[in-house]
Amino acid sequence: MTPDLAALRRQSGVAKVVQVGRFAAIVGPREWPLEQALRVANRGRWVRDPAVPALPPMPAGLLTMRRESQVIDTRRDDPAAQGIRRLTARYDRPYLMHGAIGPSCAVALFAEGRLTVWTHSQGVEPLRQAIAELLAMPADRVRCVHREGAGCYGHNGADDVAGDVALIARAMPGVPVRLQWSREQEHGWEPLGPAMLAQVDAALDASGRIVDWRHQVWSNTHSTRPTAAGDLLAGAEVMPPFTPTPPKPIPQPNGGGDRNAIPLYRFPNQTIVSHFLPDMPVRVSALRGLGAHLNIFALESFMDELAVAAGRDPVAFRLAHLDDPRAAAVIRRAADRFGWERYRPAPNRGRGFAFARYKNHGAYCAVALDVERIPDEGRLIVHRAVAAVDSGEAVNPDGIRNQVEGGIVQSLSWTAIEAAGHDGARRTDYDWSTYPILRFADVPRSVTVEVIDRPGTPFLGTGECAQGPTAAALANALTSAIGVRPRSMPLISPPSSERASDV
Repeated sequence: MTPDLAALRRQSGVAKVVQVGRFAAIVGPREWPLEQALRVANRGRWVRDPAVPALPPMPAGLLTMRRESQVIDTRRDDPAAQGIRRLTARYDRPYLMHGAIGPSCAVALFAEGRLTVWTHSQGVEPLRQAIAELLAMPADRVRCVHREGAGCYGHNGADDVAGDVALIARAMPGVPVRLQWSREQEHGWEPLGPAMLAQVDAALDASGRIVDWRHQVWSNTHSTRPTAAGDLLAGAEVMPPFTPTPPKPIPQPNGGGDRNAIPLYRFPNQTIVSHFLPDMPVRVSALRGLGAHLNIFALESFMDELAVAAGRDPVAFRLAHLDDPRAAAVIRRAADRFGWERYRPAPNRGRGFAFARYKNHGAYCAVALDVERIPDEGRLIVHRAVAAVDSGEAVNPDGIRNQVEGGIVQSLSWTAIEAAGHDGARRTDYDWSTYPILRFADVPRSVTVEVIDRPGTPFLGTGECAQGPTAAALANALTSAIGVRPRSMPLISPPSSERASDV
């Protein structure tokens, strides 16, 4: 789209139009006249950039993208183990927004050859380097000062709006410039959490134990945080444009798209494959938990499906495949506090359980949910959420509870209702009406978090341990409630799968 800059300059309330290559900004003393001028600017014709590849239909389109495959874990402790029944299933999630309640904002001042930017970026040092390169300034003449702003648990538009305001401030020396994106700009331009797909295969022996496990995951990168000018939106708009940093996977043990793809359970034979997708038809970056959200969703959903096939209780089935006593303790604590054995399902109401150790070296977390599906209203009621967490020595138990409570609520929103729309050429969601998030009326009626304190043991960190288990616990509870296994997020959309298939 090419706005008529001359017409914009004539708009009432527009003090200046800053143009740097294809980058253009309108500046003035008051917000509303600029909003009106922006509407004039947006009347131009939108033209697709032919250099940007079209987005194939998701999630199947992930399987068609160029991939770099790597076996990240393999075990053959008992190659002679005989499986008499093999099951396979696919699980996926769509692109997700960070959904920060407040749009991204930054303030900049260029004076005496120095630039100061006040920003809510999560990485002021790498942002400083990126802005210095963008403006062709020595890094020691650029200062980025962190200020509290709209949070995002990952990489949203905060860095981009800082790059934008830096270009504007340089064109207006001595004048403080504040730039805040609109809701439409935030939804339309923030990096998304990547769409992902996982396929899991497993074999059960005659006793109902898992003797072989195979997990494959397809994902773009989970981090494009700015370290250079080409990583900022404005870096692609100035002339000549800067080249973005090539995407790359985050190696294990933390992992990116393959985070938590390696199960903590002890299976005699397993193979875990990460299919890294370097081409990004949609701009993506870090979203809280990275690949753990989808991988734990897949792993723990499949554990329930295997438990059903083996005729075992889901909690007992998990315990039978663990040799980590702390993991077992967390599972037992959550199940006991929930009243797992005493639970009685009702029509359209069921229970679900899931467990993981975040990154396989962080906090242990188990989540149990009591969920009701309201068929006529197309929504869920989470009557109870119960979690147990082991973060090592608990310095601040209340802080641990807060993190887990927030993670449960956030994951319920992601997993149940969120999906960033795309028509193949551009995004389609620009406000809360088309990209809904969990409302106050839909949060769990009750949330209980049991903290298992282990004095003298290393601190494990808690921040993102609940997202994956909550996602799978919700899928498992829905299956219990309605008798249909959902494997595609968002879960309360019409399910795209049936029960796990035998092969």
